[in-house]
Amino acid sequence: MTNIKIVTDSSAGLTEDEIKRYDITIVPLSVMIDGTIYVERETITNEQFPELMKNAKSLPKTSQPPIGKFVDVFDRLGEDGSEVLCLTMMESISGTVHAAEQAAAITKTKVTVVDSKETDRCLAFQVIEAAKMIEANAQMDAILEKLEDIREHSEIYLAVVNLNNLVAGGRISKMAGALSNLLNIKVMLEVTDGEIKIRLKGRGLKPIHKYLDDVYEKMQSGVRKVKAIGISHVQADEEVAKMKATLEKLFPDIKIVVRETVPIIATHTGMGAFCLLYYTE
Repeated sequence: MTNIKIVTDSSAGLTEDEIKRYDITIVPLSVMIDGTIYVERETITNEQFPELMKNAKSLPKTSQPPIGKFVDVFDRLGEDGSEVLCLTMMESISGTVHAAEQAAAITKTKVTVVDSKETDRCLAFQVIEAAKMIEANAQMDAILEKLEDIREHSEIYLAVVNLNNLVAGGRISKMAGALSNLLNIKVMLEVTDGEIKIRLKGRGLKPIHKYLDDVYEKMQSGVRKVKAIGISHVQADEEVAKMKATLEKLFPDIKIVVRETVPIIATHTGMGAFCLLYYTE
């Protein structure tokens, strides 16, 4: 039976234990801050990035992994005859999937590239499930079918509380950003089929909290059983503590993974952002 090895990019919200446990190979993205290039997981950590971003002269610039990096990884993993399953972050925020696809066309290794249409912990949910299925000797077709099912039942709700990075990155106009900040506007975003959608604009955090209360109610409705939960943030410890306490009461049997998000995501969301990620059966 052909062995399958998993590759993903550094946006995946995996813990170090999970990476080791499932033998996941990570291809890192990079970020440039004031002329200095930092490689995720190699020369910068998630915890170090926010302070560097906060003190940067301009908005950091993010870069997808070079094609050659993927080729090297695919070649190495396929030396023993293994094939590779490569899961990447969603195309709407990074061209990583295209770099992986181009590398797959170059390498001699058999590689299946999948746009997860997610990122962060929701990407990790897919990676972990694929790894478990590989351990159970599942075939690639069955794995891909399961990944599609997970995507369809995954949710990402992201609260952006400071719009400066969205303005600096050209996502919204400077005038709109200035007015929004003056009015203390916060934004709730949701990832739907790989695209980021605005679900709420409100003054202050109360509308955000009300929106999340509705999400919690949906999660515990029992229509679909919640299987895993993650929380990611950019120095939003107070909000994260509230969210975690609420979720632990609602789902005492689920271990909630809390982490500072990766530089590639933090660059877009800005300081203080916090995110709920989960999937259901």
